[in-house]
Amino acid sequence: MTKALSPEQTKELLSTLKDRFEKNLNRHKGIEWTKVETKLNAHPKKLWSLNEMEETGGEPDVMGYDTKTGEYIFCDCSAESPKGRRSLCYDREALESRKEYQPKNNVVDMAAAMGIEILTEQHYQELQKLGHFDLKTSSWIQTPSDIRKLGGALFADYRFGHVFIYHNGAESYYGSRAFRGSLRV
Repeated sequence: MTKALSPEQTKELLSTLKDRFEKNLNRHKGIEWTKVETKLNAHPKKLWSLNEMEETGGEPDVMGYDTKTGEYIFCDCSAESPKGRRSLCYDREALESRKEYQPKNNVVDMAAAMGIEILTEQHYQELQKLGHFDLKTSSWIQTPSDIRKLGGALFADYRFGHVFIYHNGAESYYGSRAFRGSLRV
């Protein structure tokens, strides 16, 4: 599979990203769209990943700039967990452990195939400072290896005015749980 967009797809995606950027200036104060667009045009594989985020319902937007690396940080900013990434267990080991009713995929493999990172707990907390996300859904987040070795995985949501971090068996999956990703460009 080629990981490049056609010129038409690129134009459409950049238009969508620019509109979202301009409608949500509070997410990226002090960042200029023209600089973001220049960086995006220089990295077609990153554009492909952003398109994957968009196509699965993530509504990616700029949420920061890393002054050390010179990278813009995009994150899924859909109000609820991305619809095209729901009903997934955490990783391949969890998927293979299910003898019946296996989900179609797992979070770790899907994120890797899309070229994005699963949000860490810290990034999830930062996202929630930009608005309130996952009021009715939840999102898998990166799970520390010591928790994963014991069969668990972490997820998060926003309820009662607070961010909650929970645990579940890594093999579990729900129609209201997906994962949010980030991408550095």
